[in-house]
Amino acid sequence: MAKEIKFTYDGVEYTLGFTRRTVQMLEDQGFDSSKIGSMPATMIPLLFEGAFKAHHRWTKPEVIQKIFESIGNKEVLMEKLAEMYYEPINAMMDEESDAEKKVEWTASW
Repeated sequence: MAKEIKFTYDGVEYTLGFTRRTVQMLEDQGFDSSKIGSMPATMIPLLFEGAFKAHHRWTKPEVIQKIFESIGNKEVLMEKLAEMYYEPINAMMDEESDAEKKVEWTASW
């Protein structure tokens, strides 16, 4: 089951989450999880904005920024967003789910 964060802002219910496609979209926008520590002012808002793409793609950036400014407990929120971000990546790499599609391979070095 996909991990999601749900909340209501200004009378609108929001569900944040990531899919493999939205992770790719976020990376295409320049998001790099390894740079969260060195570029937090850029990467943290970008991660938050990216979490809207799965269910609320057309939400205006200004609204997302207002929500981000209003939301509490940001440190825990960022931990949960990171978990959600990595979920589709981990699923993609999970060998158990693709057991019947295995292709054997070897390296030449």
